[in-house]
Amino acid sequence: MFGLIPKEEKFFQLFKQMTENTIEGALALKDMLDNFENPAASQRKIKDIEHNGDSLTHEIIQKLNKTFVTPFDREDIYALSSALDDILDLIDASAQRIIMYNVETIPHEAKSLGFIILQSCQVVDKAVAMLGKQSNEHIFEACVEINALENEADRVSREAISRLFDEEKDPIQLIKWKEIFETLEKATDKCEDAANILESVVVKNA
Repeated sequence: MFGLIPKEEKFFQLFKQMTENTIEGALALKDMLDNFENPAASQRKIKDIEHNGDSLTHEIIQKLNKTFVTPFDREDIYALSSALDDILDLIDASAQRIIMYNVETIPHEAKSLGFIILQSCQVVDKAVAMLGKQSNEHIFEACVEINALENEADRVSREAISRLFDEEKDPIQLIKWKEIFETLEKATDKCEDAANILESVVVKNA
């Protein structure tokens, strides 16, 4: 894979830094949802991680503009960096909504979604680590796993929203939690977007 293309290894390193930073954000979100001892501090930590992600995205775009021969298509490099940045943006958006809406307790479905987000980010990291390697079979396997995790997040979110409409008597609380569940689920959608781009890169460069 990529055997005939001169490699600019720095792109692979930057993508790996991005996925590791995304895992850090997902871990902070999971801790926020599971423990909920100081949510404001957790949200600030996630915001700092998100800022670091923005810096890494900016570094990739700057390098893309200065590099003549890239390891794979320029539009795919841009798309992958944007997708990885979007994952962290949704993690941050989820944390922000929990603070903004003055949430007092975290339902079990939100904790489940936090765990699925972390798992998805870890598999994206595993797939990105294989970019530029000789074998691409494991990237496809990782992408299938990410798709399965997104399906599970979709199911959890659907069931959580359905329960809200059945049990929640306060319409304001219903609106708040519906939006939080949907934002958490969108983070896994972005992981799937990254997986689709990785699959495309592998197919193009096989």
